[in-house]
Amino acid sequence: MVKRNHGLVLCVNTTKVLSFITLKQKSCNLICVEYLLLCSETYFQLCRILARGLMIIQRVVLSSRPGVNGEPVAGNFRTEEATLPDKIAEGQVKVRTLYLSVDPYMRCRMNENSGSEYLLSWKLSEVTDGGGIGSVEESKDARFAAGDFVTSFYWPWQTKAILDGKQLEKIDPQLVDGHLSHFLGAAGLTGLTSLLGIREKGHVSPGANQTMVVSGAAGACGSLAGQIGSLEGCSRVVGICGTDEKCSILVSEMGFDAAINYKKEDVAQRLHELCPAGVDVYFDNVGGDISDTVISQMNPNSHIILCGQISQYNKDVPYPPPLPPAIEEIRKVRNITRERFLVLNYVEKFAASTMQLCQWIKEGKLKV
Repeated sequence: MVKRNHGLVLCVNTTKVLSFITLKQKSCNLICVEYLLLCSETYFQLCRILARGLMIIQRVVLSSRPGVNGEPVAGNFRTEEATLPDKIAEGQVKVRTLYLSVDPYMRCRMNENSGSEYLLSWKLSEVTDGGGIGSVEESKDARFAAGDFVTSFYWPWQTKAILDGKQLEKIDPQLVDGHLSHFLGAAGLTGLTSLLGIREKGHVSPGANQTMVVSGAAGACGSLAGQIGSLEGCSRVVGICGTDEKCSILVSEMGFDAAINYKKEDVAQRLHELCPAGVDVYFDNVGGDISDTVISQMNPNSHIILCGQISQYNKDVPYPPPLPPAIEEIRKVRNITRERFLVLNYVEKFAASTMQLCQWIKEGKLKV
């Protein structure tokens, strides 16, 4: 069935309508509508949207909170349609979303209070956001042109968006051999967190015969941190993770010297065996009992890189969570540093650090 309205042609399958695609054809727009029941009310609603110069997008919003001590579930989110203006203002950029990053820290943003001054909580019934990559469709910011690839830490979870150009950074696919998603991983915030965490808080010195332990070692930051620890000069790197398969990958593919399956092995005993000279640097992703065990075997004047506390994110505790009294006493007596690390405090080092990460990736020294 074909309907016309002010130069608009609607090609409608009246039994199924799910999405529509706009195609330019000479002096009119051709809209193909499929896969969802279309009623007259829906038809006129589409006409009103198009007449106002709006485009329809899909987005993800926070529909409910899991509670500060609850585990998140799919029902905490919902997808919905929304509209965007067809025209953009000066300084704005219209982008199409290609990749979104879902990260553990986002659990804190699901609470009414994120527990951190630098993390804003997501608002109910509003679009969620985080790290993202997309392509520029239209720009009124002189730094960007149609076809450019861009990234942002504040990318809304929706199919298209209109963003302030100040929120965006241009990225070059050639730096990562065309693997754009690396800019959300090894060459992005994850890689920067691992590299700058080690350089700023780890005090790694080549030739110092230092041993590093990484918890959550098979995760995004952990797997990179272990590799970077070796590249930066650690003589031994041991990872802690939760399956034999992950342990095997860490050693055979990621260059770890050894790995511990905390679900099957006695972590304290294995650390004694694998780190006979003690632990000098601890890249902490998980917190909790595992971290307590590692800290108890750390050397005097050693360093904890406090990257994350995944085991604590579903609990109503401050960040960083306080250590048990006995472990805190060990930390104080041995003068072990344990400072929260926020990679966004080192923005001025991002450009050079990104180039270093990209170089390692291209050389095959950093496995992704």
